[in-house]
Amino acid sequence: MAVSWSARQKILLLLLTGLTLGLTRSPRHYFKILKNVPKAWREIDRKALYRAVREFKKERLADIMERKDGTLEMILTEKGRKRALKYKLDEIKIKRPAKWDGKWRIVIFDIPEKMKRAREVLREKLRELGFKELQKSVFIYPFECKDEIDFITEFFNLRFCIRLIRSDFITNEAELKLWFKLS
Repeated sequence: MAVSWSARQKILLLLLTGLTLGLTRSPRHYFKILKNVPKAWREIDRKALYRAVREFKKERLADIMERKDGTLEMILTEKGRKRALKYKLDEIKIKRPAKWDGKWRIVIFDIPEKMKRAREVLREKLRELGFKELQKSVFIYPFECKDEIDFITEFFNLRFCIRLIRSDFITNEAELKLWFKLS
């Protein structure tokens, strides 16, 4: 039986944070390890965790090394890191502050035709995050989103063709304020 998608996602995201997972079959070592791990690890079913470890190793998402004390150390491979980042991309949200600062965030991009799929996924992700499309390669948003845009551009390896502009003026501002429900 395979490990659920949400358990796999949680394990990969926890490993992505830099946490090293220690596993052991020895009860003495198990409680020592468990004492030092975040609550999120403790919430994962132990059998599911061991199945996930086997699956990750088989899929080459993680390397597993045995220590001298009998514990196992699980560390993400580059492939595992990319998979975890994809999960993080699926969860990304932009926080809406209580008050708008009066600035517009404009994302412009010129992505080569050979990267057409990345361009389409980027457009879809921007729409999903609440951006308004002004033109095919120009999107606008009223709230701070630099960190989120940086993450997306790094994830898709598009740093060279995406720009983020902060502006205090744009024509048709009244229409945009209505669209974003700003006062």
